[in-house]
Amino acid sequence: MKTLRLLTTLALGGGLALGAYWSSNEGRWSVHAEVTPAAAPADRAPLYYRDPSGAPLWSAGPRKDDRGRDYLPVYDDDKAAPAEPQPPQAASSRKILYYRNPMGLPDTSPAPKKDPMGMNYVPVYEGDADDGTVKLSPGKIQRSGVKSEPVARRPVRVLVKAPGTIQLDERRVSVIAMRAESFVQKIADVTTGSRVKAGQPLMEIYSSAVASAAAEYLATITSRTVGGVEIYGRGSRQRLINLDVPDRVIAEMEKTHVAPVTIHWSAPRDGIVLERNAIEGMRANPGDVLFRIADTSLVWALVDVAERDLGNIAVGQSVAVRARSFPGRSFTGKIAVIYPQVNRETRTVRVRIELANPDAMLLPDMYVDADVDTADSAPVLAIQDSAVLDTGTRQAVLVDKGDGRFEPREVKLGRRGGGLIEVRDGLAEGEAVVTSANFLIDAESNLKAALKGFAEAAPQAPDAGHATGEHK
Repeated sequence: MKTLRLLTTLALGGGLALGAYWSSNEGRWSVHAEVTPAAAPADRAPLYYRDPSGAPLWSAGPRKDDRGRDYLPVYDDDKAAPAEPQPPQAASSRKILYYRNPMGLPDTSPAPKKDPMGMNYVPVYEGDADDGTVKLSPGKIQRSGVKSEPVARRPVRVLVKAPGTIQLDERRVSVIAMRAESFVQKIADVTTGSRVKAGQPLMEIYSSAVASAAAEYLATITSRTVGGVEIYGRGSRQRLINLDVPDRVIAEMEKTHVAPVTIHWSAPRDGIVLERNAIEGMRANPGDVLFRIADTSLVWALVDVAERDLGNIAVGQSVAVRARSFPGRSFTGKIAVIYPQVNRETRTVRVRIELANPDAMLLPDMYVDADVDTADSAPVLAIQDSAVLDTGTRQAVLVDKGDGRFEPREVKLGRRGGGLIEVRDGLAEGEAVVTSANFLIDAESNLKAALKGFAEAAPQAPDAGHATGEHK
């Protein structure tokens, strides 16, 4: 019967739940009634909601535990459950600045709210560490592979890379052309691509104009009775020179006193025969090019330097040139000319580099890659290029403050090269910067920067925030 009366009493008080706990202060069992959400007063707003099982868990708004039970509201004058921990009330003595996303996303709210997954935003209180630094535990630092090194002064070796081609030195190209009507009597065994030496015979030419000038000059140097022979002889000799008769042929005439019928034309310089148009028996008119010979012991590398790198190069700088045909070999030269024009299509500037080519490995129109060394011997404040976080609009580094604290700091950068970047502003010598795993830390710092940006806006509408939290 007692059991029946007890069940009847529980049924009539459907809004009451019996809870028993052992009071360590009084040393006895105590029975108290807990008010369910259904019986909550309608004219009061709860301070927060606590876990129905008494676990030290709470929520700023209504929610359910993992068993589907509703969290219990706690009101301002509620005296129930005095033995439960009260972290929300302890924290309420500090002002709530804003609420941050529970998943760590860069999203904040000035009022309590839930994310799309139903998780409550986490409150951030006044006085919490929010000085822009990111703090990591030693274990996380070790797992992430975070490494730091001090900022130091050292020379920055900047290499300007540019593609180009090999071209002939315009000053080392010779053309053999007739200055009077001539006939090609005989041609030596020389073809296009043959290497010739200076003075090597190329062909025999008969020209009536040359023969007449030679006979006239010979008559003047053999006659001793004609007055004014010396002046007349100089004029005849100059006529032969104007007809481009080789000096060797003129010297031979002065020695033998014999006028040659045909003239032996020889190579004017050492080089390669680039063009041969002479054919035995042909008639050559004045101006016709019969041979073109180029000296390839010195060639040009014409490279195209990007417009943005123009300020880093100067005449006289050393350049290392690598031919794509010989990947294991490098040719050293110097900048001779920087052409005063920018290509409007490619936004590049043509640069001429003079290269020694004693073994004739570099051929005209061969593709090459040039590395212009713009290194300055003066040391500058420099860091590893891996330490820079560059978003295009912001260049920053993470300064290691010790004890697992890292401070994001914007910097102004200068020259880059050799794995180093010059720092012109933002760092001091000796400060440690993160050089490895800095992107992981930057994700944390971006979140803190976003939260800090909303800190001042949060206190402006506290009442609206609580109202929003109730509906959320």
